[in-house]
Amino acid sequence: MKSMVFGATGFTGREVVRQLAESGHQVVAHVRPGSSSLERWQSTFQDWGAGVDTSEWDDQSIAAAVANHRPELVFSLLGTTRKRAKAEGLEAGSAYQRIDYGLTAMAIRAAAAVEPKPLFVYLSSIGVKDGVKNRYLAARARAEAELRNSGLPFVIARPSFITGNRDESRPGETIAAAVGNSLLALAGAFGARRTRDRYRSMDNRQLAAALLAAAIDPEQHGRVLAGDDLQALIAAS
Repeated sequence: MKSMVFGATGFTGREVVRQLAESGHQVVAHVRPGSSSLERWQSTFQDWGAGVDTSEWDDQSIAAAVANHRPELVFSLLGTTRKRAKAEGLEAGSAYQRIDYGLTAMAIRAAAAVEPKPLFVYLSSIGVKDGVKNRYLAARARAEAELRNSGLPFVIARPSFITGNRDESRPGETIAAAVGNSLLALAGAFGARRTRDRYRSMDNRQLAAALLAAAIDPEQHGRVLAGDDLQALIAAS
């Protein structure tokens, strides 16, 4: 099975690439050609047995890349943060629309243009819903709508906090995840296991394993997977 991963150098994306390659998939990791870490990631991915695509982020180039590679699975694990947007001189709201929505939509259009159509696995976020006001979540809600209307078979994942050793520090998320997990453990002890599992944090390895499990399980296709669904896939994998 051949997979293409957009957002491959991100915290979850790199682990998806590693696990795909380790499980014997033919995998192509997309890396932005202007990335300051391009050579490092090319070397890392190739060491793992993955191919690397460095197509520019524009509709024509991404469409050509997907048409050339003909993946059966496309993973979209793209996103930015307020801190990163500020470092690049961007306003957060516009960065979310340009990256979290815009690049995801570009990948969706490219995948929808090929036959047979690949399964599109989109990493969204807990809290996404119609009419949400938060700009980060609104961009992801827009991407979800684009995917649903694309005609592609899909899986949408909405995890809670994703923990682990990132390239950038996120102390707020780390503290929130730790406090939240403690409260959720207490809730689980009193019988609220579904609530515990829906909101409990997971690390990038667990999330990647859940995404891969969902991708190869036809029963998960066409579903929006909340945290408890992802935790069940992790437990079963």
